[in-house]
Amino acid sequence: MASSGWKRARRAARAAVIVAFLRVLARMPLGLALALGGALGRLAWFLSPRMRRDMRASLAAAFPERSAAERDAIARTSLLHLGWLGGELVTMPRWAARMDDYVEAPAAAVATVERAVARGRGIVLVLGHIGNWELTCRLSRYVQPNAVIAKRTWHRRLDELAEEARAENGVATFWRDDPATGRAMLTLFRRAGTLGILIDQDIRDVQSVFVPFFGRLAATPRAAADLALRFGATVLVVTCHRRGSRPGDGHRLDVVEVAYDPAPEDREGEVVRLTAACAAAQEQAIRRHPAEWVWMHQRWKTSPP
Repeated sequence: MASSGWKRARRAARAAVIVAFLRVLARMPLGLALALGGALGRLAWFLSPRMRRDMRASLAAAFPERSAAERDAIARTSLLHLGWLGGELVTMPRWAARMDDYVEAPAAAVATVERAVARGRGIVLVLGHIGNWELTCRLSRYVQPNAVIAKRTWHRRLDELAEEARAENGVATFWRDDPATGRAMLTLFRRAGTLGILIDQDIRDVQSVFVPFFGRLAATPRAAADLALRFGATVLVVTCHRRGSRPGDGHRLDVVEVAYDPAPEDREGEVVRLTAACAAAQEQAIRRHPAEWVWMHQRWKTSPP
């Protein structure tokens, strides 16, 4: 008991320090935050041999035709991008007023979203850790009410911070391990709302199906397909990409609708097919912008039966 209490106290202290540090960083102008984030991203490559190993393994699996030097260049740029991403998220309250300029939502993307809203059956936004995925909140004005499913961190205060940041941009957070989340999702779809679900990671405690990803079968969360079939919701794959190579060039959203059979004879087969189609759309986006994905994630860690 004493050991457990000491562990909780250490976690609480660590979380308090992190939150205080983030509060200080949030006061920085965006340009300074991007510079600091970029410096930390460059440094991360040298500080973590394990992360280098994981990124190299993932890139070798995805791009076997590329040289080791080319794959290392992608990995290092990916860490730079993640550093910029952190700078953008921490300082978002300072620049949120110019969100429309910084995050471009092309007319075609908005039209796709508006057509889905007009059907009145709800929307499943299929998301991934591609680009600055949190900036997909740019679409929240078109899809109210809306929420995103997220996994809790190791401390409640950090979760509250993330929840507050999303709420400021019109996005509610449904925590994956919260008993109330199931009922909240039902209510959301009954109100023809929108739910964002990330499906680009291999998560052991989530129901998944095996579908191709970069030529290899990967365990992929099936919730997006299950919910779409249950409620007849429209499925939209949304990705976010940088508009240029400089840190302050901003982002562009891409939206792709994925069709499916709403009354299939083989429901399980349709779940697999729809999940595979969503994963394929994400793979295409990653191939176009390979440095904007989280290559340290072990995407193929679960072997198919």
